[in-house]
Amino acid sequence: MSERTWDRDTLPEGEEKVQAVREMFDAIAPRYDLVNRIMTFRLDVRWRRKAVKLLALPAGSTVIDLAAGTGDLCIDLRKAGHRPIAFDLSFGMLAADRSASPRVQADILRLPLADSTVDGATCGFALRNLLDLPTFFAELHRVVRPGGRIALLDVGVPHNRVVRWGNNIYFGKVVPKIGALLSDGAAYRYLPKSVAYLPPREELVAQLRAAGFADAQHHQLSGGLTQLMVGTRD
Repeated sequence: MSERTWDRDTLPEGEEKVQAVREMFDAIAPRYDLVNRIMTFRLDVRWRRKAVKLLALPAGSTVIDLAAGTGDLCIDLRKAGHRPIAFDLSFGMLAADRSASPRVQADILRLPLADSTVDGATCGFALRNLLDLPTFFAELHRVVRPGGRIALLDVGVPHNRVVRWGNNIYFGKVVPKIGALLSDGAAYRYLPKSVAYLPPREELVAQLRAAGFADAQHHQLSGGLTQLMVGTRD
């Protein structure tokens, strides 16, 4: 791709978005963990552990981590006694994986898994990068066994106006500067803007319930900086 489609004012759509996301994450994979820790003040560690806790599956469960990146959630899943398998569209991210879990390069909207074959699924900070959320939620329902659980993390929009104002300044102005200093400035200008892809929390929960996770719940973490959706497969 001659033009870096994540480095412009308008957000990419359709297949252009899929290509942009894959190539962008390939580009930032080598320093992804470092930038994450710095820009979140290590709160991302707490958020992932909360997701694993609320996944609430017994030890020994097979859990797929979707858009697994460098394997942070897989590490936490393994510490909780689970058997994680990493899936990601970006080969660069999978190559930088530190979890030593089985890894598969795949479009997580079309998983190479049979129906009802895993006990649970996690996804960390990738919902806004997907082409179609209802399709993704339907795919989760297809591969997770009845009674299995999901836990999905992503950035949030704080409801408190003061917190939201401060968050907008930090992620809109400061994070891109951190990204430019340590990694790829264009990517870290894109990531704050990509929140616009996410529907409101009420719609996210409604979509999950419509997909077959009738008890889907939404949790705000750290004052709404991050959101966590959990649910049980019908």
